[in-house]
Amino acid sequence: MRYEGSIYRPPSEARSYILQCTIGCSHNRCTFCGMYKDKKYRVRSMDEIITDIRMAKLYYGDLEKVFLADGDALAMDSDDLLKILKELYSRFPSLRHVGIYAGPDSIIAKNDSELEILKDAGLTIAYLGIETGDPELLRDIKKGVTYDEMVKAGKKIRRAGILLSATVILGLAGRTPKAVEHAQNTAKICNEINPDYLAALTLMLVPGTVLYRRMQKGEFELPGPFEVLDELRILIQGLEVQGTEFRSNHASNYLALKGKLPEDKEKILALINEIIAKNDRNYLRPDYLRAL
Repeated sequence: MRYEGSIYRPPSEARSYILQCTIGCSHNRCTFCGMYKDKKYRVRSMDEIITDIRMAKLYYGDLEKVFLADGDALAMDSDDLLKILKELYSRFPSLRHVGIYAGPDSIIAKNDSELEILKDAGLTIAYLGIETGDPELLRDIKKGVTYDEMVKAGKKIRRAGILLSATVILGLAGRTPKAVEHAQNTAKICNEINPDYLAALTLMLVPGTVLYRRMQKGEFELPGPFEVLDELRILIQGLEVQGTEFRSNHASNYLALKGKLPEDKEKILALINEIIAKNDRNYLRPDYLRAL
């Protein structure tokens, strides 16, 4: 298969065929993100994309899962996305899952009927980086949308019937009192959106990013493991979502957790409180990945 530059995909798309529809990310200004810095955003030609699908048919025979890359393929024209979906489903009779990264501004740019048509054509899940529900922090990390716009984007995906997998980032406020507000407001925004899947990642500073340079200047300090766990505890306490699958089992996380909310909320909280009370790093995952 043909790929340009580094390829990224959600952990749950590990067994998917990755079809590169766009190169890079249409936004690509988030202060914490080191992805797609080797690329200038553009949409690939439809001829190239269709050719890649036909090459995949020859190589794989049949497929059940496909992920549309790069960072914000939903920014493509809806008619082009429909052509891609039609080609995929016509080539792969077993296809049951097509995922896509979706930036909040790209979601907002599409009307409800466009998203519903994409869903009916076989777009099954969208991955949205909420990151934080704190209005000030959203602005500081240059996410490109306000709190209300992020809520609007998440609700539009859910209203269209497309599954929504959202991510938030622990530690994003640094080692400051703002961390509590970050956790509380992130729970609040998740409650308003009520994603089908919610993953809490832990901030890892990537060399070359704005936030990394702020750390080098002494303007940003990463919180310690138990401070991050306290953020996670506050987040879980504040969540009042319904029917949401929760995960914090990404490689970045100090503590791997999973469960369904609200059913498993108290069990998750009990485990977090137990680990915090023990104050023993031996119960946490190694943090060698955070070494700078």
